Amino acid sequence: MILLMINIKTLLMLAIVAIIAVSCAKIFTKGASNSKAIAAFANLGVEEFQNYIANPVVQLLDVRTQDEFDEGHIAGAMLVDVNDSTFVEQAMKVLDKQRPVAVYCRSGRRSARAANLLSGQGCQVTNLAGGVLAWQDAGKALVK
Repeated sequence: MILLMINIKTLLMLAIVAIIAVSCAKIFTKGASNSKAIAAFANLGVEEFQNYIANPVVQLLDVRTQDEFDEGHIAGAMLVDVNDSTFVEQAMKVLDKQRPVAVYCRSGRRSARAANLLSGQGCQVTNLAGGVLAWQDAGKALVK
C-alpha cells in the first residue's frame, strides 16, 4: 500500500512537471512561427552599451517617436519608430544586415520588441536595458 502511494505521488509530480514544461514552452513560443526559430538578442547595461556603440561598425537605432527623438537622443542614432506599422520595412532600408545593430527606446520595452523583430530578419541586435531613462540616470549625455 505504501509503495502504491509513493508511485502515485511520483506520477502526480511528473504530471505536474510535464504540465508546467508544456505551459512554459507555449509562453516562450507564443506568436512565433512554426517555421522560424525564436529570435534572440542581447541586453546590455548602460556602460556595456556605451562601449558597444563606440565601435564604428555598430549601427545605432532609436526606435522612439520623432518627438521623443527631438527631445534628445544618443549621438549618432538613426530613428525608426517601432510603433509604425512599416517598422521592419523602414528599418531594413536604413540598416546593413551584415553589421550589428544596437537599439534603444525610453525604458527598454519598445526596443526589446524592435530587437525581436530585427533579429527575426537576421540582424545581430543588442538592446539597451532600461533605455534612455537608464542612460540619463547614469549621467550619460543626449544630443538634440
